[in-house]
Amino acid sequence: MNEKKFKFVKNGKPTLKQLREALKCSQEEFARRIGVSLRTATRWEKGDSVPTFTIPQMKNLMREIEKLGLSVYDLPDDFSSPPSNH
Repeated sequence: MNEKKFKFVKNGKPTLKQLREALKCSQEEFARRIGVSLRTATRWEKGDSVPTFTIPQMKNLMREIEKLGLSVYDLPDDFSSPPSNH
């Protein structure tokens, strides 16, 4: 049995920020691992843009989430989140 090492906080599905924090890496490191710019990763987390992935980026994301005992099926269909109120 594959036990999940990661507890979801929002609606039973992880946000990208929660995944990054569970991986214990900075936005810069997460962006590098996935294959996007730091600016892109920052905009995703802030809700300024909706995450989209190329196939290589999705494969990189899948490798990262496997470290948390997750699969692509554990991810939400949409990573978009409402912009935070500053």
